[in-house]
Amino acid sequence: MNYPASLFPFWLPIAAALMSVGLLAVAAWRVKWRALSPEAFNAWMGATVLVMVMWTLKGGFKPGVSFHLMGVAVLTLMMGPWLALLALAIALGGLVLGGHGQWLDIGPTWLVCGAVPALLVDGVLRLARRWLPGNLFVYVFVNAFMAGGASYFASALAGILMLGLLGSYPWDYLLEDVLPFHFLFSWSEAFTTGLVMAVLVVYRPHWVASFDDARYLDGPPTDGPV
Repeated sequence: MNYPASLFPFWLPIAAALMSVGLLAVAAWRVKWRALSPEAFNAWMGATVLVMVMWTLKGGFKPGVSFHLMGVAVLTLMMGPWLALLALAIALGGLVLGGHGQWLDIGPTWLVCGAVPALLVDGVLRLARRWLPGNLFVYVFVNAFMAGGASYFASALAGILMLGLLGSYPWDYLLEDVLPFHFLFSWSEAFTTGLVMAVLVVYRPHWVASFDDARYLDGPPTDGPV
């Protein structure tokens, strides 16, 4: 999904860009850069490039109405929400440099396709840690599969609301023709996120910041939920 600035009133892309810069500054400040190992940094950059490539493989009907896997849930579970938000900003910048869109497109796209799903996945992770048993099934099924699909659909709903409220497309077109495709793609996002995270926690658990062996393999920690 991407949202060209040409679809909106002139003020919205500018306001979205300013808001995005502010949130990215907060994200950069919240990241514990000194605690980031070289291997984790390389994994972060590699995942950023893979997401950028993934976003070039898309189909759609009209500008602002495209369908593709996002990978934001994987980024969030691997790196935490702050590094995920920075990674997606880098990926979108790379796409613009490669001729896929304009610079003013980044603000609305990053907010809808980056901030919304990343914060949702992080919220689900926190709730699961507090209220659900600490085991591998919960991590893969709830935090990866379910949260991955929900994050895609939440992002799609936010985009549809933005397009509809600002008059970019008629509501009947968005709800009858666009929304069902997003619902189907949310299942693809859920399956892909669950599969990727299941593989990573088995073969590269040190790349996954949200995964803790003591919690998900050895049982819940003795000091209670976090």
